[in-house]
Amino acid sequence: MSDSIKVWDAPLRLFHGALVLAVGAAMVTGWLGGNLMVWHGRLGLSILGLLAFRLLWGVLGSTYARWSRILAAPLGLGDYLRGRWRQAGHNPLGALSVLALLGLLLFQTLSGLAANDEIAFQGPLYRLVESDTSVWLTGLHRQAKWLLLGLIGLHLLAILYYGLVRRRPLVRAMIGGRSPRAYPEQREATGGAPWALAVALAGAVLLVWVVQSTEGWLAPPPAPAAPAALDW
Repeated sequence: MSDSIKVWDAPLRLFHGALVLAVGAAMVTGWLGGNLMVWHGRLGLSILGLLAFRLLWGVLGSTYARWSRILAAPLGLGDYLRGRWRQAGHNPLGALSVLALLGLLLFQTLSGLAANDEIAFQGPLYRLVESDTSVWLTGLHRQAKWLLLGLIGLHLLAILYYGLVRRRPLVRAMIGGRSPRAYPEQREATGGAPWALAVALAGAVLLVWVVQSTEGWLAPPPAPAAPAALDW
């Protein structure tokens, strides 16, 4: 029996790395504002695509990427606190952290789609809501960034704690996909076939295309051209 097991599949690891980069860049561009708001909007759409992929991959992906495992993990919180947690993948606290982060990122993305900066930037779904609703969502979007920063900070502290105190290489496992086998009953991840990856990617791309195209579909028609002056 191998001393390590495959826990995180390659698509999930690539998603994680891309999400870290996209969220970091979106926070910087949103903070600086100005001409960078165009890029902030583009990054928001990329995050929407990544989240859509993750939602689909939680159904189609390998064992420890599935929502059935993540949503069930918090039910074992009592066993975890008593030191009786023996499963691979996310532990109960890790699962709660993942759900909180992804849920908040989803809220930030959806609220940003209908937000505006009252100067030059409007989200692609701005015309689907009333002006007052857009202002309200914009305010929530701006305030929620502090909660997002707090959750990211807690996430990083947890990684440091497990790496330095518990001696569990979470970062190495996420990069390489394999984790030390802590208990004999822990099994390698299975599933996540190529066809499933193709479906998840296609679904994510389709959603981003629809959202991005909605702005053009909702745009008012161009004003009719003024009649040409008669040349007598």
